[in-house]
Formats: sequence, structure tokens, C-alpha cells
Amino acid sequence: MLKIKEVADLVGVSVRTLHHYDQIGLLKPEKLEENGYRLYNQIELDRLQQILFFKEMEVPLRMIKRILDDPFFDQMHALKVHKDLLLKKRDRLDRIIDSINSSMDKLKGGREMTDQERFEPFGMTEIEEQQKKYEAEIKEKYGHTKAYKESQQKTKNYKVTDWEKIQQEGNHIYEEMAKRTASGPQDRKVQELVASYQQHITDNFYECTTEIYSGLADMYVSDARFTKNIDKFGEGFAFFLHDAIKFYCRK
Repeated sequence: MLKIKEVADLVGVSVRTLHHYDQIGLLKPEKLEENGYRLYNQIELDRLQQILFFKEMEVPLRMIKRILDDPFFDQMHALKVHKDLLLKKRDRLDRIIDSINSSMDKLKGGREMTDQERFEPFGMTEIEEQQKKYEAEIKEKYGHTKAYKESQQKTKNYKVTDWEKIQQEGNHIYEEMAKRTASGPQDRKVQELVASYQQHITDNFYECTTEIYSGLADMYVSDARFTKNIDKFGEGFAFFLHDAIKFYCRK
């Protein structure tokens, strides 16, 4: 584990910044020793990396917390978006450097630059469009809904061990359900497990009403990111889970 000063030096942020992140629940240390030392492990460092990525995209801290606290947060998708945006920014900087070189050549007696060549590299349209697109996705998915407010309140003091326990419990339900796909989504035991997973969400995040649960089922098969993650428990399991939840919600 690393002490807060070691993390600050490693990452290039101030200790005061890390204290602030702790105070607002954005990044809590794994352990707080009796002498007041905050200790961070690899999980906190991974979360800090995501925080810095989102800050680079000018996402507000409160929104970053809401995104990272979401139990369905897709880290791979987020990294791909960050990468795409940074590549566009790098391309823009490369074009500005080329423009500087051309301007220097002109001063040395080289060819004249057209107005378009002089100012085209400064355009931000493509980057702004990419950023607005992702901001719209964030707003749509992580807006100020009652469920997410409740989730934020419930999870703000969760420790790493809490998250690990929650994930293990959820995975166990999925694993048990995946063993029974041959019995069909309407199977009594499958339906008991579906009910258990609904209660699992309610106990740990927000009140998972029938309406919300049905909506989650649709998202599991309409969003390829969720489908891919759920299918880790078995090929086609996402669609089986969708059908099982839909049957449960119609009862």
C-alpha cells in the first residue's frame, strides 16, 4: 500500500487534492491508520486513473463520482472513449506544430501559406463534437434520477471489501442461474434467483422496482457492452437473463 504523499508524488497531484477527493467520497483510501495516515492500494490507484481521465474531458467531479459508483460502469468502454478523444487532441497538436514549422519556413524565404493552412489546425470542431457526444451519453445515463441519488447515498461509504462482497454475491446468483439455462427462464428455481438478484440490487444500490428491473433487462440485450459482460457467464446468458426477468416482472 502507498501513503497519501507517495500517491501524490506518483500521480502528480497535490496531497490537498487527494484529501478533497476523500472528503467528497470520490476516492477513499483503503485504510486509515491510527496515526492518521491514509493508505491506498491498486484498486484506489485504478479509480484515480479513471478520475484523471474524466477530468481531462472536463467532466465535473460530482458526475465522475456518479459514473464510477455505478455498479454497471464499463471501464473498457470508458478507456476507449478517453483514448479516441486524446488521439484527436494529439492530432490537432501535431497539425499546429506543422503550421508553426511552415510559418518558420516562410520567414526564412519559403512559400507563402494560404489562410486556410494558417488557421485550419486551430479548429476544435471534431474534438468538441466527440466530447459533446460523450457528455450527452453521460447525462442520459447518469442523470439525476431517484434511483441514482439513492445509489449514491447508499454507496458513498462503501470500502473495497464491501464492493468485493457485493460483486461476489451478484456473480454467485448469475453462476447459479447459468447452471439452469437448460430448464428455461420460467423454471421455478430460476425465478427464485431472479427475485434474489432484484433484492440484491435493492439492498446494495437502490430500490429496484418492477419497472426498473424490466428496464435493466432490456438494457442487458440492447447495449452490446452489457451483453458482452453478462455473456461471460455463458454464451447467450444475457438473453436468457432478459427473458427470465421479463417473465418475473409480468407475474
